[in-house]
Amino acid sequence: MGRYVNEKALRYQEFLSREEGRQHHTYREERNQFELLRAGDPRALEARQAAKRNNQPGTVSLDPLRNLKYLMVTNIASSCRAAIEGGVDEQRAYQISDLYIQRMDLMEDPKEIECLGDDAFAFYLREVQSLGKKRTCSRPVARCLDHIYNHLHQPITLRDLAELSGLNPSYLSTLFKEEMGMTVSDYIMSKKMEAARNMLKYSEFSCSEISATLNFSSQSHFIRAFRKYNGDTPGAYRRKNSRLTGGEGCPAASEEKQEENAPPGNSNKI
Repeated sequence: MGRYVNEKALRYQEFLSREEGRQHHTYREERNQFELLRAGDPRALEARQAAKRNNQPGTVSLDPLRNLKYLMVTNIASSCRAAIEGGVDEQRAYQISDLYIQRMDLMEDPKEIECLGDDAFAFYLREVQSLGKKRTCSRPVARCLDHIYNHLHQPITLRDLAELSGLNPSYLSTLFKEEMGMTVSDYIMSKKMEAARNMLKYSEFSCSEISATLNFSSQSHFIRAFRKYNGDTPGAYRRKNSRLTGGEGCPAASEEKQEENAPPGNSNKI
């Protein structure tokens, strides 16, 4: 047997499980929900709930709250792997997992932790489902999309993308718009706005930190762009949508003042 687990301990665990009527779900039940997630099948949600209803959770810690957190980390990790197998970008999938686990680490309410686990599973399912709706694009444009996704924190120019894809800048610009339905600069801005919304929802980064992270020329430029694309200032968006409790992460008074005074201007400059 192992150094820390022996036959006697296993037998005692089996005895406790029988006495307390506890039973792990079967491997098939466990895999079913994740196989459906990997396929983007909406039945994954019901399969998950069925597995939760039919079986008692395992015991990996004698502390009930810690036990629930350990089990939820395992579940989120399994959801993450299933989503990657379903085609979700690896780095994006891992980042989603990190954010959910970080948020769970702050929780003390078992019901909140259960809801977070369900939310993570549903989030990954939507990620897989969205892949089927994405436009099929050529290899040069696909390379550009990958580069943009991985370098939002750096300056990105059409010339850089043209060199990466091996195409003339003018031709790449035309091809990109035909396949993606928007210009290169508009696409980059849309991805920056998507990243900004997630940072406002799930982190405590200030507006100035988000602006610097996403390589905006100034905080006021970021605020103008955000208001143009989202209809709200970053501070107002965070107050309406933050997943942090107790109003955490709202902007400081100085930032709110800057949002109010941000002059209108050209928000398309990247």
